[in-house]
Formats: sequence, structure tokens, C-alpha cells
Amino acid sequence: MKTSLKPYMFWVAFVASLGGLLFGFDTAVISGAEKQIQQIYSLSDFAHGFTIASALIGTIIGAFFCGKPAERLGRLKSLKIIAALYLVSAVGSGAIVNWYAFMIFRFIGGLAVGASSVVGPMYIAEISPSTWRGRFVAFFQFNIVLGIVLAYFTNYWISGVQNDWQWMILSESVPALLFLVLLFFVPESPRWLMKQGREAESREVFSRTGEPDVESEMASIRESLDTGSGRKGKLFSGKYGKPILIAFLIATFNQLSGINAILYYAPRLIEMSGVFHDGAMLQSVIIGLTNLTFTMIGMSIIDKVGRKKLIAFGAVGMVVCQALVARGFALESFQGYYMLFCLMGYVAFFAVSLGATIWVVIAEVFPTDVRADGQVLGSMTHWVWSALLTWFFPLCLNIGGQYIFIFFAVIAGLSFFFALWLPETKGKSLEQIQKELVGK
Repeated sequence: MKTSLKPYMFWVAFVASLGGLLFGFDTAVISGAEKQIQQIYSLSDFAHGFTIASALIGTIIGAFFCGKPAERLGRLKSLKIIAALYLVSAVGSGAIVNWYAFMIFRFIGGLAVGASSVVGPMYIAEISPSTWRGRFVAFFQFNIVLGIVLAYFTNYWISGVQNDWQWMILSESVPALLFLVLLFFVPESPRWLMKQGREAESREVFSRTGEPDVESEMASIRESLDTGSGRKGKLFSGKYGKPILIAFLIATFNQLSGINAILYYAPRLIEMSGVFHDGAMLQSVIIGLTNLTFTMIGMSIIDKVGRKKLIAFGAVGMVVCQALVARGFALESFQGYYMLFCLMGYVAFFAVSLGATIWVVIAEVFPTDVRADGQVLGSMTHWVWSALLTWFFPLCLNIGGQYIFIFFAVIAGLSFFFALWLPETKGKSLEQIQKELVGK
């Protein structure tokens, strides 16, 4: 049945996706400040990598521990706590010039990012009509990328003023405060309400968001919950092996293909080409805009083309672009716009494939009774790889950039075969997907 989407659903998706915008902003804003942070605190490459990765260590812990609050307090209250953590982190890490305090507040921001990557997509998936779910969950990814672009623009605009690195970090407090305020104007997840026995409230939310057949949808959810005898399921009980493997693999391919390392260190990579030493910050904006443009393309076609084809298409392009970057490092050949074009190509193929699909797929493949824990698993996998890669990336560049980019290319190639195996989920309700993957 074709969903007649109500404007209210767009509003809900917009507000919930602001968590994604802060996710992206927090990820990229540090790229403009990382070199000054190393100089101000006189950090070795190892200590510098650890300092930048301190937020990512927080993301692992935030992703791991947010599942239970999301189940007990609800998705909406959890999002409000996340917004408050973003605000505290931005103000603290930007205002206090102390290395230990900086790492603590960046760690707090990491808690928010990790929790946001779990609760945000889960909330959107649970509240969206099935025929629009892919696009709305992908809207979370779009906002991540939009946040990255806004951070790059902010860094470029602020760069050069006194204590510019502090102002760059403090600028995150503006969207964090906006997110916190707007969360008081959206409803709780209807599926979480059903789990709490609050069916009347769930019915009202479904009606307001444009679910075409409210009673049928509620009956499917009721049946799904009854299968688990009303109890919270155990993720590692054995029957969820396929969803677990899907979530683990897509998160692994997403990070080990190199995206966060490139976004965190974009100005440094471009400066290494020797062409844009004075304009690396502006070139980072161009990479960010490329990411945004192709995320929009991926988001607009994900429910038409499907998840499998997007990932397979992107894998081929990523392999080529990463191999060209490795070639440039090996030959020390970065004439003209070589590095910029190669990185833009990689980011474009990533954005339209793994970037547009990761949070959609992880939010879809787990049944309602274990969705929070499944989302935690996928997000934790994502952030563990991201933290390790970000920590050791500066060391890898010093050893030889060609080796790390060859590794990225190999991982991207493996994601092509993952796409061939991945079950297609476009246009199916969450309960349909559950029956196909779990058999109940």
C-alpha cells in the first residue's frame, strides 16, 4: 500500500536526525583544530592520535551502555540525555584549555555520538512507515554528512581568528542546544509504547505519522512481541546469528574502508600533496560537499534501487579511488588536483553506498525485542574500528601512506561480495524482515 505521508512525519524525522547532524559535526570539527591541539599540548604522534581518538573511545562506551536506557526510559528520553551530553562536551572542551580536561569533555561528546548512533536510527526506524523507512533512516546519515559539511565550513570561517581552535569546538553548542529544545516537540516511538502496553498512545502516534493501516501494523507488532512471551529477547541466544553477522560486517566494512580516518585528517592529507598547503581547509569543505551531495543521491534512491545494489556499486568505485591514492603515495606523485580528486571520488562512492545504507540496514535486521541490543552491537563494531583506525592513522602515514590505502582498497573490495550475499529489505515491514531473517 502506498503511504500518503504526512508533513508531521517529516518534522519528526528532521528533529530526530539532528542527533545525526551533531554526530557528524562532532566527528569533523576536530579536523580543523587537531594540528593546533598537537602543538599547544606538545604531543607526540602517538599521544596526538590518542587525544583525537578519546572521543571515539567514548563512542564505544556510549554505544555499549545506551541500549538499556533506551529500553527502560524510552527512545525519546534517551535522545534528550544525548542532546545534553553534546552540549556539555562542546562547552567544556572548547572553554577549558587543559589537556586532561579536553580529553574528558571530548570523551563525554563521544558518549553522545555513540549513543546517538544507536538510538537515533532505531527511533526513526520504529516510527517511520515501511515504504519510507529507508529514506528516513538514511536522512539520519544525510544529517551526519550535513553536520560534517557545516563543521568544515565553520572551521574555514573561524580559521585565523585568535584562539580559533577553541571557537571551532565551541560552535557545536549551538546545534546541541537546538536539538535539546526541539526534542520536547516530538512523540515517543510507537513500537516502544507497544512494548510498555501503552497501545492507545501508540495508535495515536501511528495515526499522526501517516501509517496507512494502523490496526494491521499494531497487530503485527503485537504478534512479534507475543512470540517473545512479552519478555526482552537475548541477542546471543543463537537464533539471531544472521542479523548479528549482517550488522557486524556492514559496520566493519564501513569503517575499515577508511572514511572516518579520511574525514578526521582531511586537511593533513591534502597538505601532504604539497599543492594546497595554504588552502587545505577549503579543500576539506569541497570533500564535505561531495559527501553531502552523494549522500543525498543515495538517500533518494535507497528505497527504489535497494540496499544490495548500492553497496555493490559503491564498492567497485571505492576500490579504484583508494588504489589511486595508494599509487600517489607510492610514487610520491600528487601533481595538480590528484589527491583532491581521488579523495572526492572515494567519498562519493562511499556516501552513495555504505554511507547511505549502514544505519538503515542495522536498524532493519533485528526484531523489536532485541533491536536496541542489535543496534548497540552494530554501532559498537563501527566505533571500535573507528577509534583504532583514528588512533593509529598518523603513525601509518609516517610509515607509508600507500600501505594503509591499499588496506582500505582491499576492505572495499570485500564489501562487494558482502553486497551479493546481503538479503534485500527494501519495501518490507520490520515484522516481515524479522520472519525472513529469524523465522518467527
